Amino acid sequence: MEVERGAGTAAVAAARQSPHAIPGRNYGWLSRLRSYLILDPLIWLYTLGLGVLALPGGLFDRSGRRLHWFSRTWSWLIMKTILSPVKVTGLDKIDTSKPHVYAVNHASAMDIPVLYVYLPFQFRIVFKKELLAYPVVGWQLKRSGQVCIDQQKPTNSIAAIRSAVKSLKAGMPLVIYPEGGRTPDGEIKPFLPGAFFLAIKAQVDIVPVALVGTYELLPMNTYHIKCRPLEMRVGEPISTAGMTMRDLEAVSAKVKKAMEDLYYAPPSQSA
Repeated sequence: MEVERGAGTAAVAAARQSPHAIPGRNYGWLSRLRSYLILDPLIWLYTLGLGVLALPGGLFDRSGRRLHWFSRTWSWLIMKTILSPVKVTGLDKIDTSKPHVYAVNHASAMDIPVLYVYLPFQFRIVFKKELLAYPVVGWQLKRSGQVCIDQQKPTNSIAAIRSAVKSLKAGMPLVIYPEGGRTPDGEIKPFLPGAFFLAIKAQVDIVPVALVGTYELLPMNTYHIKCRPLEMRVGEPISTAGMTMRDLEAVSAKVKKAMEDLYYAPPSQSA
């Protein structure tokens, strides 16, 4: 009986609609052909071409500012190619001249292009060590001043953490994915312990950002890009002034609640 009930629950979960699926919109074989034969090859072409062009400049760009331009150009080409307009709300209320830690939900490989195009300033990203294994991409991440964190052995990342705190205090915004990786089902997952260590250490505000529709555009384990409208919803800054490491759990819960409110709100409430 318990087995049958468990199987039934699994079937319901499997049939559950994506959080931001567009009712009545289907992506059939024509969409697959467009993705596999046109969109995917173009994205690989942009990645390889700009990655090679960035190699000489990266050798002399220790700050990463020049490589940020290449990343933004790569992202702009991708966003123009995938025919997915992005509506941005809330960013006009943020003082982008100040360094913040931008906490973003992670649902798709397309999250990064969206951020590079629609965050109108230089920033650095905290990324997993595993990404260094990818050709071109790994080199680009390492040379462009992004922050590499070894999630299995955090003590190996002490130098990177110190550098990130120093950069934040010097005025360089930081983007983090507090879930630690992409969601497999489009739902916001628990945040990693210590996700906001850097924000507290540098005493900078945390800005929750919800990317809506990127999971439905390109979820994990597929190359089928489903062109559709997207949203980037930016919330109110959450202060870390006066906080210590003892406040990590409380601030994490506050940011998660703010991100969920943004992510699951209907469009009319996010404007």
